[in-house]
Order: sequence, then C-alpha cells, then structure tokens
Amino acid sequence: MKKLLILVCCLNAGMALSQGRLTLSDAINLALKNSLDIQLAKNNVEISTINNHPGVAGALPTVTATANDNEQIVSINQKFPDPSRNTTRNNVSSNNLSVGVTGTILLSNGYRVVTTKKRLNELVIQNRYLLDAQIQNTMAAVATRYYDVVRQQEFIKTIEQSIDVFQKRLDILLARKEAGLSNNADIFQARLDLNAQVQLKQQQELVIQQGKTDLLNLLFLNPDSTISIQDTIIVERNLSLENIRAKLKDNPQLLSANEQIKINELIEKETEALGMPTLRANTGYNFNNTRSGAGFILQNQSFGPFISLNLSIPIYNGTAFKRQQQVAEINSKNAVLQKETLAQTLETGAVRTYQAYKNALQQLETEVENYKLSMQLVDLVLKRFELNQATIIDVRQAQQSFETSGFRLLNLNYTAKLAEIELKRLANQITP
Repeated sequence: MKKLLILVCCLNAGMALSQGRLTLSDAINLALKNSLDIQLAKNNVEISTINNHPGVAGALPTVTATANDNEQIVSINQKFPDPSRNTTRNNVSSNNLSVGVTGTILLSNGYRVVTTKKRLNELVIQNRYLLDAQIQNTMAAVATRYYDVVRQQEFIKTIEQSIDVFQKRLDILLARKEAGLSNNADIFQARLDLNAQVQLKQQQELVIQQGKTDLLNLLFLNPDSTISIQDTIIVERNLSLENIRAKLKDNPQLLSANEQIKINELIEKETEALGMPTLRANTGYNFNNTRSGAGFILQNQSFGPFISLNLSIPIYNGTAFKRQQQVAEINSKNAVLQKETLAQTLETGAVRTYQAYKNALQQLETEVENYKLSMQLVDLVLKRFELNQATIIDVRQAQQSFETSGFRLLNLNYTAKLAEIELKRLANQITP
C-alpha cells in the first residue's frame, strides 16, 4: 500500500511538471524518486538484507564435491624374498582416481555464529536508518531550494513596485516640464533611477532562472526544463523547543549511531569467540581407484561413506586474538563516544536553530509594521511631490526605505522558514 501511494505521488508530480506547474510536494516526490543518493542508500539496505542470512553467518552446513584423476608414467623396481616375483619395468602407466563428497557442519565455536547473525541483522537496521536520514536530508535540501526560488520571485515583485513609483515620479516631472515647472536635471535623474531599477529587475530574473536550474538539479531533471512556481512562504509559528528536543531521539543519524554501538559490541563478542574451541562434524562418501600397468598391485579400489568429528582448540597464536579483542573493546568505546558527540551536536544544533527561528519570528512582527509604514510613506511623499511639496530626493529616500523594508521582510520570512525546515529535519518530521 505504501509503495502504491508513493507511485501515485510520483505520477502526480510527473503530470504536474509536464504542465509546467511545480509545487513543493511535487518537487519532494520527484527528488525521492530520482535521487541517486537515495538509490545508493537503498542499495546498501538491499546488500545488508541479502547478507543477513544464516549461511553468511556460518550456521548452515557446507557440502563440497572433489575429484582428482592423476595419470602418470613411472619406472618400477620391486624385489621380493622370492626372486621370481621381482619386477623391473620402465614407462609403466599408472592412474589414481579419487572422488568424494564431504558435508561439514559447525556444532560449536563459542556462539560466534549466533553473534554474527545478530550483527548482520543490526547492519540491516542501521542501513535503514541511514536511508531515512538521506531521505530527510534530500527533502530538506529540496524545500530549502524551493523556498529560495519563492523568495527571489517575491523580491522581483518589490522591484516592480519600485519601478511603478519611479515611473510615476518621471510622469510627474514630464508633466511639470510641459507646464514649465521642471528642469531637465530632475528628469535625467528620474530616468537614470528608473533605468537602474529596470536593470535590477533583469538581474533578479537571472537569479530566479539560476535558482530554478539549481532546483531542477536537485530533482535530477533536465536543467532546461520549464517550471512555474506559484507559492508563498508560510512559516509554522507553533514549534516548541521542548517537543523538538524530545523528538531528537528519533533522529535517524542518532539511531544509526546507537546501532553502531550494538554492532561493535557484537564484533567484540565475535572476536572473543575466536579463542574458543571449534567442533565440526564431517560426513560424506569417498571413492578411490588406483591402477598400475605392472608391479605387485595392479588395482586397488576402495569406496564408502564416512563420518568424523573435528575439534580445534586455539592454544597460542602470538597473542593476535588477544590484541584483536583489545582493539574491538576500544572500538566499542569509540562508538559510544561518537554517539554522545552526535547527540550533543544535534542538541546544540536544535537549540541554536530554534533561537534563530524565534528571533526571526520576533523581528517579523516589527518588520511587517515597518513595511506597511514604508508603503504609506511612499504614497504620502508621491502625493506631496505631485503637489510640489517634496523634492526628488524625498521620493528617492522614501522608495529606498520601502525597498529595504521589503527585502528585509522577505529575508526574515525565509530565515524563519529555513529554521523551521532544519528543526523538522533534526526531529525526523519532514514529510512529502
């Protein structure tokens, strides 16, 4: 059912893209479908799943078939108490044929097989967590790039509003000139300011195009594809630091680190088992046939089943097992330290990001008011300029205040959204 849902989402995303319209949900679903990093992580899960088998751990019996056919030419010189039986021959053909099937099963080796099987299972779990982490990272990267395009498009709206103001100012100056109340210097300056804003808009259009290209790259699509994004940045304002910190335990990177501790502890047990006795049972069937062109025995043939027990007891190997055990113990300690370091890093990252999130929200409240005031100021100064009660410099200053406030408002909104995305990524809560 889950696979079907993902397939439907990907199909919907593909249809939306073919129509040129792209939503955040479409972008995320396309990235989840096309991301090579996710494909690599999925392959690692598949590899660990294949290896998670009793045969790989050594729990299943092994069966080996062998065959050997040795043909040779020998010289024979045999002497017996009865001289009449003496044989001396050169270039005598001789053949030795042996065929056998042997089955071996491990009966005991200090629980090393059981421990290895547990480790293989933990590797599967760890790779699944790493896949989850890659999925979260991919969705966060796509959302960040997507909202950057939205922000840049909002920038261009502010620039277009400035162009309208500069155009009105120029129209007023041209009307005054016809009435003989304006000079060419003010008109030239107005045209220069208007042209500068038009150029700024053209530059911003390039920024938007390149932002869309970067987004298409994250989606592994043709960079020449035409997409339309019609969206706004809406920040979720009810995130709680306590809830985020409580959810950090679900962070897939941290869960993967926990699995690494378990894996290293199991490796420690596997290494310890190397010094334990190993008991194997062997059974099979052998066939041997020896032929000779001359000599005391012309043919010797034997065949039949066999069964045996093999006990191997390590006594001394130059302290290699002991040193491997010491290294395994240190690796287990390192895994614990790495997990604690990662937990501290995630905790610090969550607190810092939440501080940025709250600060951006607080500034947004003030900046929204500043933006409204700057718009009112522009309208007021334009009216005064039309009545010849304000100068061209007054209009320019009012317009600069409007642009600055507009850009600052958009940047604060984007900063708060980025912090929201990062907090959700840390808490493993980003969804398509």
